[in-house]
Amino acid sequence: MYKQFTMELAGRTLRVDIGRVAAQANGAAFMHYGDTVVLCTATASEKPREGIDFFPLSVEYEEKLYSVGKIPGGFNKREGKASENAILTSRVIDRPMRPLFPKDYRNDVTLNNLVMSVDPQCRPELVAMLGSAIATSISDIPFAGPCATTQVGMIDGELIINPSQEQWKNGDLNLTVASTSEKVIMIEAGANEIPEDKMLEAIYKAHEINQTIIAFINEMVAEVGKAKHEYTSCAVPEELFAAIKEIVPPEKMEEAVFTDVKQVREENIRNITEQLEEAFAEKEEWLEVLGEAIYQYQKKTVRKMILKDHKRPDGRAIDQIRPLAAEVDLIPRVHGSAMFTRGQTQICDVVTLAPLSEVQRIDGLDENEVNKRYMHHYNFPSYSVGETKPSRGPGRREIGHGALAERALIPVLPSEEEFPYAIRAVSETFESNGSTSMASTCASCMALMAAGVPIKKMVAGISCGLVTGETDDDYIVLTDIQGLEDFFGDMDFKVTGTHEGITAIQMDIKIHGLTRPIVEEAIRRTREARLYIMDEVMSKAISEPRKEVGEYAPKIIQIQIDPAKIGDVVGQRGKTINAIIEQTGVKIDISDEGAVSVCGTDQAMMDKAVKMIEIITTDFEAGQIFVGKVISIKEFGAFLEFAPGKEGMVHISKISRERINRVEDVLTLGDMVKVVCLGKDKMGRISFSIKDVPKK
Repeated sequence: MYKQFTMELAGRTLRVDIGRVAAQANGAAFMHYGDTVVLCTATASEKPREGIDFFPLSVEYEEKLYSVGKIPGGFNKREGKASENAILTSRVIDRPMRPLFPKDYRNDVTLNNLVMSVDPQCRPELVAMLGSAIATSISDIPFAGPCATTQVGMIDGELIINPSQEQWKNGDLNLTVASTSEKVIMIEAGANEIPEDKMLEAIYKAHEINQTIIAFINEMVAEVGKAKHEYTSCAVPEELFAAIKEIVPPEKMEEAVFTDVKQVREENIRNITEQLEEAFAEKEEWLEVLGEAIYQYQKKTVRKMILKDHKRPDGRAIDQIRPLAAEVDLIPRVHGSAMFTRGQTQICDVVTLAPLSEVQRIDGLDENEVNKRYMHHYNFPSYSVGETKPSRGPGRREIGHGALAERALIPVLPSEEEFPYAIRAVSETFESNGSTSMASTCASCMALMAAGVPIKKMVAGISCGLVTGETDDDYIVLTDIQGLEDFFGDMDFKVTGTHEGITAIQMDIKIHGLTRPIVEEAIRRTREARLYIMDEVMSKAISEPRKEVGEYAPKIIQIQIDPAKIGDVVGQRGKTINAIIEQTGVKIDISDEGAVSVCGTDQAMMDKAVKMIEIITTDFEAGQIFVGKVISIKEFGAFLEFAPGKEGMVHISKISRERINRVEDVLTLGDMVKVVCLGKDKMGRISFSIKDVPKK
């Protein structure tokens, strides 16, 4: 049955068509927000997937270029693998919704979002987030929703709800907040040093808007929602837990996990697992879920230690950061490098500088091609966690971590006019035991300064965790969580920023939301920690950006020319500019506004290229002195080239102070001679004189 629902949302009409399309999906919402159209579906398998101990949720965000009237580039003219934006959007949809599915649910679930039309006033990412929640809520898939998502921008200090694409790109805040009817369940933010109190105001403004959307979704569920289907529970039998505790009492499990060395803890758990496998050798049905049972036993032990005893597995205080270390210049010949270590988490970051022609060009769902001048890439090899597996390129997690560190540093980067370079930072994970993305932020900040990038301020990041009890006021916030506290805890709240304010937030939880006091305490704790990291650790390794780029980095000279002269520099089919490049070995970029960047490693050749460009773009006037190369000799004089494509003539009478009969008596092809400009002759050619060059 086709039903249509509408609500006013941030000054625009949100329309949801139910039952109009995709009827065979468990749930489908045909979303219209302005002229943005996204088809959102939720589909579940009939039976659980065998042999797994996790919930197999897959979220897809499909960007179709027909939605913005484009044909894909390349040879096959169809969309290829998901873009970075599509992957990040999928992650933002996944993170708030995953905890709302039953923990013992093992049926495959796919949330698919097909972007079919894009209105620049209504961002399709937001529509997909809302549509996924609606499609799942009205479906028969078990789900503890509904949930809703709102985006907040800020321009000139004013908060904007669900900003347009232009406002999102040019504002000081990119905030995405997901909520249930009671609590905040996800926060994602990029910010231009927003103060903590302003960020909290924006978060809870979004939370208020989410409540109106949830009421709207509840109306739809009441009218067209399906009854939730029964499913096969994969919960661990209580009798297995009882049997495990008889063999491994709580104090023994506590002893096994209470260590600050990850490898020792893993060995302890391995020994316990072998002991239990031997004890339950005759109970095949128990062996199938033994791994999950041991995981849950560890989880209960760690959570009890932290919440009730205020003891962390590595013995730290609740607000204590692990041992820190920072250094720069550990990799020779690269343009900039730094390493940041926090406990058993270690990141090495390498920065590469290049001319602006090396920016990344992205053909996405935007009105114009997007250029990325700063690129942050994050790699997570298996050896960093003591495992072995082949490298298959970056996965969604790696792309997400790289994007978070990138977002953290963008607000402090110099403008193109101040620093005309493309910049790439690569974070290599040497060792991982919790919050490598925050270590990447710290390492990248130091590597940028070591490379001579004049960033405006230092940036650092840290993560807070959470363990909750039975009531909302029974909780403990943990500063600087390690891997075990992340696995068994309820929250990973990452915040980056400067001394003045926040530059990025990413919050993931495993429970049904956070109260405001928890959010406030996490933001306060992360501020205290990042200030300590910057003042006591990072600044002692490098306190400010180096004044010049490194020895092996390309140097760039910028000059401004009349935009009308760009064609003279480029020449017919690029002949002139290619000749300059060939003669000097430099790279040359020219903007439409006439900004010319000359890039190279040989200063003399760079100066030569600049001189050539200046000659080409200068209107010749009488009295100017030049040095040119003899390229042609005629009976009446010689032609000289002063720069690629720029020529003038010296009449035979202007070659020597003495009378000569033949030009060849004084000049030969290839000679370099100094001349003075006489203006233009009767034929409009630039005329020069050798004999009239002033003597010094």
